Amino acid sequence: MERDDDIIDSLLPDVDEAPAPVEPSRNAESLDEEDNTLRPGFVRRVAEALEAGDDETVYNLVEPLHPADIADLFELIDQDDRVRLARAINDLMGGEVLAELNDHVRELLVEELEPEEVADLAEQMETDDAVALIEDLDEEDQQAVLAEMEPEDRAAIESALSYPEETAGRLMSRDLIAVPEAMTVGDLIDYLRRDDELPTEFWEVFIVDHKHHPVGTCSLSWILRAPRSVPLADVMKRDQTLIPVSMDQEEVALRFQKYALISAAVVDESGRLVGQITVDDIVHIIQEEASEDILRLSGAGDGDINEPILLTVRTRLTWLVVNLGTAIIASSVVGLFQGAIAKLALLAVLMPIVSGMGGNAGTQTLAVVVRAIATNQLTSSNTIRMILRELRIAATNGAALGLMIGTGTALLFGNPLLGGVIGAAMVINNLVAGLAGIMVPVTLDRLKVDPAVSSAVFVTMATDVMGFFSFLGLAVLSGLA
Repeated sequence: MERDDDIIDSLLPDVDEAPAPVEPSRNAESLDEEDNTLRPGFVRRVAEALEAGDDETVYNLVEPLHPADIADLFELIDQDDRVRLARAINDLMGGEVLAELNDHVRELLVEELEPEEVADLAEQMETDDAVALIEDLDEEDQQAVLAEMEPEDRAAIESALSYPEETAGRLMSRDLIAVPEAMTVGDLIDYLRRDDELPTEFWEVFIVDHKHHPVGTCSLSWILRAPRSVPLADVMKRDQTLIPVSMDQEEVALRFQKYALISAAVVDESGRLVGQITVDDIVHIIQEEASEDILRLSGAGDGDINEPILLTVRTRLTWLVVNLGTAIIASSVVGLFQGAIAKLALLAVLMPIVSGMGGNAGTQTLAVVVRAIATNQLTSSNTIRMILRELRIAATNGAALGLMIGTGTALLFGNPLLGGVIGAAMVINNLVAGLAGIMVPVTLDRLKVDPAVSSAVFVTMATDVMGFFSFLGLAVLSGLA
């Protein structure tokens, strides 16, 4: 029997034969050393070569790049040049490049490929990346591509497509290693070395029972350091976080963050191991979800610069029309006090200050609350405490701002009563802003509506209406106008 040291040595390459580490596309010709982006001059040379039809020069320029940088290049050149670039570097356009491409750019390129070409690329990719490639195709194109794939790969993708979008079932990869708990460490090492069909990149091995239910995990560090004779059941970690296939990807990301996971097993309704999710997938999800929430708060849609212009216009215009309606409501409040404004023109000068500051305060609260809901920091158990906290903050900020604007107005215009009115209105509108900033997203969340989508519209309307109403109303009640 081989000694443990001999086994570990056999898994390491000889020092003389080990290749030198390669820095992915870090060279003065292409990448900016400061922010790791492609240099404008490099992108321009590629574009000029494409325009001149010099495919050989294009290929020579692009060939040293890392797949992720090739994907960036597609986004940086003109849309009309993207198909020509793909044809010029045909054999460099592998699954790794497609997996890194922006969704809109990838869709454009895939439309130019034959089904058998798309199928060939999908078979080079991880299951989750292949699903992302195929799921955006029309039903007819999907079936054409799937028909060209190997039965095993086709079955895996069809299974993933059967799950709803943005769930663990769509996100997971089927490329994993699972072994029975009856194995010893030595058996596992021999199995990993002997079977060429196993995945080449993994962090841990899943241990399963006779029903293929996950019962534990073994990290590679444990496997390499444990004696060969030790049963896996004695060294495996039995505590593990299992991800149901139907779990929303945002909830999956929260679990990875909360429990500091590198990978996690995905199980079906019967508890059988069907896939795994790794942290590299979660990094993309966290970025997508964070960007999505920020853009939705502004009504900007996906906010992707590669998105078709007509789609962008339609998305933004929808919310701009809604905002127009709320602005009309706010202006109608001003219309109720036309007589007061006519008597004291200063009211028209000062009232935007009250509504504007209230809008800013509401936006601050809204951003904090939407983030708290997204990260599960705000739940039904602490909603009341959060409301009281935001009201205290709003009252303190309102009092400070009210004192400053009230004092300044009284001194500037020589009218202490006007200063008191605007100061009081500032306090009232800040309280409304704090309350609306938390109640609107919480209510929408309870109604199963994404609070990031439409909260800003309602909060802005509340602060504008109350800002105008409180300031002008107090001016009338005080006898100023």
